[in-house]
Amino acid sequence: MVAIFDPVHGTIEVNTAEIRIIDSRPFQRLRYIKQLGFAELAFPGASHSRYSHSLGAMHMATRMIDRALCAIDISQQDKNRLRQTVRLAMLLHDLGHPPLSHVSERVMPKVAELNLGSWIDNIERQATHEDYTLKLILHSELYDLIKTQAKDTGVEPEHIAALICGHAPANDKQAFVINSYDLLPLLTQIVSSEMDADRMDYLRRDAYACGVSYGNFDHQWLVSNVTAALYEGQYTLGLQHKGVWAFENFLLARLHMFLAIYYHHTTTCFEHMLGKFYETSDYQLPAHCEEYLNHDDIQLWMTLRSSNNPWAERIVQRRPYRLLVETHDFNEEQKYMVLDERLHHANIDFFRLRSQGVLSKYFRQCEQTFPLLVIEPEVGRISRIEEYTPLYRRFSDVVAVSRIFCLPEHIKQARAILGDPLLG
Repeated sequence: MVAIFDPVHGTIEVNTAEIRIIDSRPFQRLRYIKQLGFAELAFPGASHSRYSHSLGAMHMATRMIDRALCAIDISQQDKNRLRQTVRLAMLLHDLGHPPLSHVSERVMPKVAELNLGSWIDNIERQATHEDYTLKLILHSELYDLIKTQAKDTGVEPEHIAALICGHAPANDKQAFVINSYDLLPLLTQIVSSEMDADRMDYLRRDAYACGVSYGNFDHQWLVSNVTAALYEGQYTLGLQHKGVWAFENFLLARLHMFLAIYYHHTTTCFEHMLGKFYETSDYQLPAHCEEYLNHDDIQLWMTLRSSNNPWAERIVQRRPYRLLVETHDFNEEQKYMVLDERLHHANIDFFRLRSQGVLSKYFRQCEQTFPLLVIEPEVGRISRIEEYTPLYRRFSDVVAVSRIFCLPEHIKQARAILGDPLLG
């Protein structure tokens, strides 16, 4: 075992096979992809990478799978295989992220160009970073490396891909069926779900890097209450009822991080300007693995610096538009339509951004996906999390922030228009 020292988790232990995978080009590329894109323009400490996040997420996933497997009667050999599969899936889950931010996904090709076959259902849609993650695991040098390094534990690259995309390999539907029970739902929930290792790392890591406390929650108590539960003949993620309040704390941490960090006005403004650069240039992300590995934050910044595109120049010279007004209720937007008209009439250069996201992408899918179950052993009861805690229902709502930005040289004139009592 090798020790990696991390500011969030302390010592993270990795084995020899994992070190060789970490040293590969696809994983090393993550050193040059910032976790929060443009956020460091508002929070100077937020220069951490998806490389460090991936290591931390693997550490949290290990703690979760170790707790969950305590509740399942399977052989030690099977436990070792499942544990290693989860660790590698979590380590590699962010491989496909594009440069700077999620906005760069808009210059990805159609997913059909990635040639992922049965791993993809709808080949007409645009590719996402998850698709590129599958591409790099299955079609890059990583494939043979995983086959070689993980052969002693029985882990296959297809098993890792299955945990990331959420369905078993087409040629190995029984990969996670042990003693007639399917463990795939449990394993995929640790990688991506309402209470996954990804969030457990990035909330604390992002809060640490940004110098805020919003993302902190009682991770020790939450993980110590993780378990596994049988649900319709399959094992799914469970939580002892004693840990529900820590789960609620976890939900609130995510809500506050969205409002304070992820939707910060500086970040959203620069992301919008990057999007405008993409719209007015021929910059595209390639479908081929070798070419994609050359695209990282450094490459994109070099492209922006060498471009005479006005949006690129504004980004490079750090000349953002200024925030004029912000509201947290889209229902109020009708009130500001008069403002939009006045700004247009005054020839003020402005744009309106609507930052919105569902805090729980799983809440509305709870009937189609495997739930997080609350276990009450004292009374012999198992409940779905949405039935157990009313706070969870709040997370079916949308976090909505509406903002108007204008050119700095127009800010005084725009504020005068905003202050016109006729707008009220």
